[in-house]
Amino acid sequence: MQTVGYAPGVYDLFHVGHLNILRHARDRCDYLVAGVVSDEMATLAKGRPPVIPLVERLEIVRSIRYVDAAFVETVPNKLETWQQVRFDVLFKGDDWRGTPKGEKLERDFATVGVRIVYFPYTVHTSSTQLRGALEALGGSTGPGAAGSAGVAGAASAESARNQRTEKPAQNRP
Repeated sequence: MQTVGYAPGVYDLFHVGHLNILRHARDRCDYLVAGVVSDEMATLAKGRPPVIPLVERLEIVRSIRYVDAAFVETVPNKLETWQQVRFDVLFKGDDWRGTPKGEKLERDFATVGVRIVYFPYTVHTSSTQLRGALEALGGSTGPGAAGSAGVAGAASAESARNQRTEKPAQNRP
């Protein structure tokens, strides 16, 4: 039986911490789905929109060799996402371990038999730190600051919603 893993994240300002989560997740499942949080859900969770628009974050993540498919997460409830994706294990950074939100995640997913696996959080690099560095340099980090195509970008993001994009089969080392 194939083990399906799910690694949700905003994946804004993609960095080595994101890559590490995806690499370690792929080592612990047969098929890895990366959940890319929509701009609206990211704003709801973090209080600000991502720097990189959804359609670009989705393309970056689905192009990583460890990822078999990418899914746009448009609801805040991970159990609703599970009903659509049907994964066996959910991967998170260990900054969630022992927190109220991490404990809730563990309780919720125990009811459907999904394991939660935590990986070490990359302390020295985070999207929040990168965003702060950009702001310190005087750069804008508002919506679409990284070169969104305006209306065309919004249309592309709309078409990306609720899609699970799968890559063609690849030979993996």
